[in-house]
Amino acid sequence: MNVDENTLGVTRGRRAARGLPIGSTGARSLRQARAAGATLGTGYLGIGAAVVAGLQAVYGLIFFFSHLEDYPAVAPALAAWLLYIAVFVVTTALVTIRGQRLTGWMFAAIAVILALVVALDFIAIAPLHDVGAYATASVAVGFGLLPVVTLRPAREIVAATIVLLAAFVVMTLATTPITSASGPQQIAVISLAVLPSAVATVVLQRFRRMVQVELDRVLVQSNVSQPRFAVGMLASDELARLDLAAEKLLDGVAGGEVPLPLAPKVASQAASLATELRLHLIEGRRETWLHHAVTESEYLGRSVTLADPSSLAGLLAPPQRDGLLQAVWLLLGDSKSRSPGTTITLGLGPVTAAGQSLAGRSVEVPVLITTTGIRRNRVTPATWNVLERVGEYTVSTHEQSVRLQVSCLVDNPAET
Repeated sequence: MNVDENTLGVTRGRRAARGLPIGSTGARSLRQARAAGATLGTGYLGIGAAVVAGLQAVYGLIFFFSHLEDYPAVAPALAAWLLYIAVFVVTTALVTIRGQRLTGWMFAAIAVILALVVALDFIAIAPLHDVGAYATASVAVGFGLLPVVTLRPAREIVAATIVLLAAFVVMTLATTPITSASGPQQIAVISLAVLPSAVATVVLQRFRRMVQVELDRVLVQSNVSQPRFAVGMLASDELARLDLAAEKLLDGVAGGEVPLPLAPKVASQAASLATELRLHLIEGRRETWLHHAVTESEYLGRSVTLADPSSLAGLLAPPQRDGLLQAVWLLLGDSKSRSPGTTITLGLGPVTAAGQSLAGRSVEVPVLITTTGIRRNRVTPATWNVLERVGEYTVSTHEQSVRLQVSCLVDNPAET
């Protein structure tokens, strides 16, 4: 009988990363969502992009066949279109069969074929000395990248778009006389070829970032309803692993598979299990919901520092907790729009005798929110609305950053 050593190793590694975004439950969820096959709903965007690419290809084919007599050599352009249609159909079929997955080598093969499509189209229209007027299959390549935007990293799409832009610019300058009459048409066609994939990449990145932030907020929001002292999502996962390892060990002892006295290796593993369980019991008596909300969030963990030595955050009622957490999110704002070095320090306490009511049924918990890099004119009205749910607050400015003092009236734990 062997205790699951990987369970112990993984647990220690995660405990070493406690409080760091890379080891948080939210970070693991986001990494899984970004993994191949998990598209955060971007599969629907890919379907729409494929429809757009198909419609543009139909338009390009109609234009191509309506100008066949203008081509000195039709074969290269026709071969370009046949290759483009073939790679478009094969890519769609592969993605459908493999379930929203496109490996690196598959994308490399697609990129090579699309490059060949561009080359053949340029060869066909070079004698016409007007790229803007006759480019068809090469323009369709830019739209052909749209469905791939949802399946591959943005840097690969950007690299392919830059190569396509360079090819169009070089071909236009080499073969097309640029005049006041022809210049706008060349610019329009080049823009039509490269802008769709570029814009789609930006939009998709914003969409994914929005979904990831909302996913992180949902995971963090679950801490609001926890009791005053409790384990977080990450600790719950670790406890489940430890429980499984302990059950295997005890079952082995009860069934006679593990002889007594325990061998030194098994005894060492059992001691490690006991130590981990004791540490979790100790943490469960000093870590509040706010501690878990900050440390288990990929976004809050980077910018928020919590100072709550008396674990006063656990005294806040659920509406106060929700308001405080929402205020922190609103103060931080979007990770891309806020200035570098933006931080928030949350300090709770201490509770003084003057903060207790005459009846002794409630106490006043002072909450100090100190920010760095957040100006008062950047604070949205919604922030003031959610702070009203926490308690009475005063606003001041410290070193050009907003500073909030909130007085939270909570039930006296000594009276409950």
